Amino acid sequence: MDAANYLRLILALGLVLALIGLFAMLLRRYGPAAGLAIRRKGDKRLGVVEVMPLDARRRLVLLRRDGVEHLLLLGIGEDLVIETGITPPGDFKMALDRQEQAGTAS
Repeated sequence: MDAANYLRLILALGLVLALIGLFAMLLRRYGPAAGLAIRRKGDKRLGVVEVMPLDARRRLVLLRRDGVEHLLLLGIGEDLVIETGITPPGDFKMALDRQEQAGTAS
């Protein structure tokens, strides 16, 4: 190969990389998530609190959404909502204290 072929190879590689970069920039700006709000790390509304495997096919998952917990049974064939609206442990103590104070006040 002579110098002209090497130059052609380098220019073609540069063009391909530039097109990939342009496509990535356009996808980021106009892609499927373009209109969605970007959240900061500490601003999450959804999280997995705990996962407990029951057997090889099923597991219990405790999710927290907006400060309320939900218990799900996940399996291969079907997923079930076991319980919704569970009060997290820290909030449960505060709720009991408020209930006791309301009971003694009346």
